Amino acid sequence: MLIAGVLGIVAWFLKHPGDLKIPTGPETPARGVSKASVPSGSAGAPAVEAGILPWSLAAPLSREVVLSGGGGDVLIFGGLTSGGRSARGIYSLDTTNGRLTLVGNLATPLHDASGVRFGNRYLIFGGGSPDTVDSVESVEGTANGQRQQRGRLFGRLPRPRSDSAAVVIGNAVYVLGGNSGTKLSKADSAVLVSADGSQFTRLAELPVPVRYPAVAAAGGLIYLFGGLGAGGAPVSAVQVINPKKGSAHLVGKLPLPLEGASAAVAGGRIYLAGGATSESAAAAAGYAAARSGSHLVTVATVWSFDRNSNSFAAAGRLPMPVANGAAAVVGNRIWLVGGEYEGTPVSAVQMFTPNRGFGVAGRPGAGSPYHGGRLLVADRGNNRLLLLDDSDRIVWRYPTPSEPPPPNGFYFPDDAFFVRGGKSIISNQEQNDTIVEIGFPSGKVLWSYGHPGKRGSAPGYLYEPDDAYRLPGGRVAVADAYNCRVLIINENGSTAGQIGTTGLCRHDPPAGLGEPNGATPLSNGDFLISEIRGSWISEYTPAGKLVWDVQLPIAYPSDPQQIGPDRYLVADYTKPGGVVEFNRAGKILYRYRPRSGPGMLDHPSLVELLPSGTFMINDDYNDRMVAIDPRTGALVWQYGASGRAGRAVGLLSKPDGFDLLMPDGTTPTHIQG
Repeated sequence: MLIAGVLGIVAWFLKHPGDLKIPTGPETPARGVSKASVPSGSAGAPAVEAGILPWSLAAPLSREVVLSGGGGDVLIFGGLTSGGRSARGIYSLDTTNGRLTLVGNLATPLHDASGVRFGNRYLIFGGGSPDTVDSVESVEGTANGQRQQRGRLFGRLPRPRSDSAAVVIGNAVYVLGGNSGTKLSKADSAVLVSADGSQFTRLAELPVPVRYPAVAAAGGLIYLFGGLGAGGAPVSAVQVINPKKGSAHLVGKLPLPLEGASAAVAGGRIYLAGGATSESAAAAAGYAAARSGSHLVTVATVWSFDRNSNSFAAAGRLPMPVANGAAAVVGNRIWLVGGEYEGTPVSAVQMFTPNRGFGVAGRPGAGSPYHGGRLLVADRGNNRLLLLDDSDRIVWRYPTPSEPPPPNGFYFPDDAFFVRGGKSIISNQEQNDTIVEIGFPSGKVLWSYGHPGKRGSAPGYLYEPDDAYRLPGGRVAVADAYNCRVLIINENGSTAGQIGTTGLCRHDPPAGLGEPNGATPLSNGDFLISEIRGSWISEYTPAGKLVWDVQLPIAYPSDPQQIGPDRYLVADYTKPGGVVEFNRAGKILYRYRPRSGPGMLDHPSLVELLPSGTFMINDDYNDRMVAIDPRTGALVWQYGASGRAGRAVGLLSKPDGFDLLMPDGTTPTHIQG
């Protein structure tokens, strides 16, 4: 069943290959920001890191209730299946690994219910079964490993109600929104309150009766966002309920009408995600959105809501647009489970969390894992370099008619790194057997080494060079892979030093290197070298003295990086590919290697730790760049369409290298000369 869920998500990405990323190009609004003006009141809120997990539900599900289960799990109650049936199962989802466990059943199959955790009970209010019911079911506290629980009738609502929302403030439960299964009426505007969850009284009346609203409680107030209005269309109303005063007021408007969105509090702030709106409203607001059927479109934007000004600021995007999912908070992370895309339930599990490393809500680049920087991509299959800003827009490319390639062409750029304080770029042309340094942004050729298309081992020749770096002092180091050596080259082209023996292609330190495909300069002046043959990682001094070495249990190590004291990172260049963190003793500290789903890698060649805490990865044969959150394994960013090579805006072809340039000319992932 888990495989079926993952395959369903993969099918979604194949059908909509560009929907995981934000469209790019000069015509596109900044990442996560609409064309509409950004309210200043939310400018200080952290942007969100949003991602899709490498695992999923066992089957598509929407309109369920999801509540925090304590520890690292969330509980899923009922819902609507892809076959249009109400579900009765109660499942525990372990958010640390995706393990799904049946822990009980509702007394009646339900969807479109609402629920809360109240003390040691979980209370489920109303819902469709398929007819709207007035029941309040109680489920005793349950979690993984405990005996299965069964929902029991605990009380009744004053009248049947589905499509509602529920929250807890202090010692009281509140149920609001929804309807009795017919057209919305004044009776459906009642805000209900209960001291025990079994008997309810009317607290106030909503100014705008709605179904499918999003709800969040903060500062002793209840905020109700959007929903379907009496006319059957999404509304933009923001309503606030004050339990102490017994009042409800209309206090503002959403950036666009929404129904079926999800709201939650993280880091003391309210965030609103997804939902569905009309095609015309989405177009007018400038939001990229996906169709959800019945002339509605599904929205991917995540907004931060400022309670002082009742204003919104775009904080990021969901990888998969969904409406009518359900959210729960675990720690400071919001888990969005299932939902509907194009009106059809999905099995995806997504998460989002405030992360200032991803920028500030309402500002350009909000939601980007390299916020504040620019990402250089060596687009090997297209024989070009691209520079993306943190809104995923192409701001520079090479070569162009005005910035032509070297006389013998720009072919097979395997890697590219900024040097000289960001004023030039050095790139090794692996199968062209050359290294070239070009000015940035002029594109002028400043330096080159090797003979284009002519491999060799004599002075001035290379044989599939990999990872060329300019060192402090002006020399260039390169892993000359099939000559089985690392060369250190003077600016005049003479050889300053060599590690390994030309043609001795086996791990035999210090004399032999088994086809080195990476030679990363370290801050102490040494080199971190990966060898294809035998999967060895070694540290050598520039004089060729071995400092340490370790053989890793991976298929094909590629481009190792140091990320801390005795902490190293390397890509496993295979399918399914992986990321491995290890120490000098060879202990594996972390491994990422999904075997299916949107997070599965296909021959990743380079992984680096960004300042935002995410891993940026060249996913070469998937024709994309991706960022992974190592804490959850979630795919939090992508540029390129999975498995679809191309040259158009938003597409790549076997990207094989990258670098991050900050505004001050620094490169946080490597030293530069």
